[in-house]
This record gives sequence, structure tokens and C-alpha cells, in this order.
Amino acid sequence: MPDQAASLAMTVVLHDVTPESWPVYQDFIHAVDALGRVPLTLLVVPDFHHQFHLDRFPDFRNAIEQRIDRGDEVVLHGYYHHDDSPLQPNPVNWFMRRIYTHEGEFYSLDERHARQRLEQGLELFQRYRWPVAGFVAPAWLMSQGTQAALRGLPLRYTSNLAGLIRLPDWQRLDTPTLVWSSRSAWRRRASRHWNQFRLRQSLSTPLLRLGLHPIDMRYREAVQFWLETLEALLPTRTALTKAQWVNRCV
Repeated sequence: MPDQAASLAMTVVLHDVTPESWPVYQDFIHAVDALGRVPLTLLVVPDFHHQFHLDRFPDFRNAIEQRIDRGDEVVLHGYYHHDDSPLQPNPVNWFMRRIYTHEGEFYSLDERHARQRLEQGLELFQRYRWPVAGFVAPAWLMSQGTQAALRGLPLRYTSNLAGLIRLPDWQRLDTPTLVWSSRSAWRRRASRHWNQFRLRQSLSTPLLRLGLHPIDMRYREAVQFWLETLEALLPTRTALTKAQWVNRCV
């Protein structure tokens, strides 16, 4: 592990990167670029909701390649980012997949189906010649079948809300995430206070993740929080991608 006192780090993670969301992120990306050398971790969805297959969007692929050339990292983020598996007849399954989120694509997949989607995504990115070290499940929800499938694939890490997980040995690295819930005004107010508390609690954490979603970009208070937080952290933390951090921990 890196020397905690000497090498505190942070990573800026853009979730749900698709041809649809990419224009929404542009102002924020330009603002981050203006701060200096801050590589981004881009969670790219191969075919968002079965409507935005990357093969059909060469301009988007070119933009992602330009970001890779700048030092950004591309991460496989599900395949469809949509939960289309049959519901199971129990209240926990129904709550997690219809109340908590509709996006938990890998929450209930068995190993065979999870491996199939993971391999499809990796093959697509390989065809684009995008280097891929990590996978993040939509909504951070993974079934046991997904976990088993990941252990047999050429990936170095996955992650959940609590931290990064090195593969294939499933070694957990404590890396807390700041994340907003931006769907309503009261959620945004609560998010600001909660994330400020989390920041105070994480002053000595070796890696702090800033997890942004496209919906955050709609609200000035959310964007302002992210940029102010990033500026405040830069003097004391090195900006890295997730893969760079995992490489440090070898």
C-alpha cells in the first residue's frame, strides 16, 4: 500500500457516460481541465437502455479516444445499464429493482449471463482499442453470479459504494465515495450536508472518490459543490484514475 501520509489521492469519476450524456458533461469537463492535470475516470455504457450502441456514434468514440490520449481512463459500466431480467417473487428483490433503482442490470444475473454481458462489453472496447482495467456495475449492484464471472476475466478491479475491489482475489480497498442524490431539492440539500460530513470524516483516507452523475449537471448547486470540492482537495491530494490507484496498491 502507498504511504498514507505522503500520497493522499482522489479520483474524479463520471458515471453513465454515453452518447446521450456526453454533451451534458462538457461544461464540467472544461472546468476540470482548466484546473490543471486532473485525469477523469469515465464509466462508459456500451448500449445505454438498448438505444445508444456505441457503434452508431463515431463522434462520441472519437471524443472518448481524445480523452484517453489526455490520460483519462475508460471503465466498463454495465452493458445496457437497464435491469431487464425477470423479477423474483420476494419483497427484497422487488424493492431493490423497482424502488431503489431500475438500473441494477447485474443485480440478479447468474454467472453465465453476467459473463456473457461482461465479455460483450470487453470485446467491444477491445475492438475500439480502448484499454480497460475495471468494471463498475450500474448502481454498484452485483449478484454472486457477477462476482464469480469477474474472477475469471482479465480485469484488475471492480468497485462498489464502499470501495475498490482488486481482482481476481477480491481484495477490498477502503476508498469512500462522495455522491449526490440530485432528483429533488430536499435531496440536494441533504447531499451537500452529507458530503461535507463525509469529507471531514475522510481527511486521512488514502483515496477519496468523487462520483458524479449526469443529473448533477442540471443543478448549479451540485456542479458548484463538485468544483469547489475538487479545488479544495487538489493542494493536498494527487488526482489519479482508479486504475492508477490500483497499480499503486500492488
